[in-house]
Amino acid sequence: MEFVRQNFLLIAVVLVSGLMLIWPLLRGGRGRQVEPQEAVLKMNHEDALVLDVREPNEFAQGHIPRARHIPLGELARRLNELDKFKDKPIIVACRSGHRSAGACGILARNGFQNVYNLAGGMIAWEAANLPVEK
Repeated sequence: MEFVRQNFLLIAVVLVSGLMLIWPLLRGGRGRQVEPQEAVLKMNHEDALVLDVREPNEFAQGHIPRARHIPLGELARRLNELDKFKDKPIIVACRSGHRSAGACGILARNGFQNVYNLAGGMIAWEAANLPVEK
């Protein structure tokens, strides 16, 4: 008990950071993980849509070619823009894969059937030396 009292702030930081890591799962983050190379195959052979949910300044710094941009904070009210893709594969991307997990949950709860979270996000995409547009 003495340890807890002396290290309360440290324990609180650990608990909050742990919650932040699992938050997408708690919010119902759905969607299968797809590695960058598999995402390219889905884009080329299954006409998958890439949905980038990063903020506008992040998107402007570089994004996957032909990606559609809808920031995560606007996704719920802009779902109608994606209606024609309900039965097509959608690969959701962000910087590291955390925000896109939440976006996958929003899409799945609204009837989108083939939702994929880009594992590692743009960090993994760029690490695989795949093309980026500005």
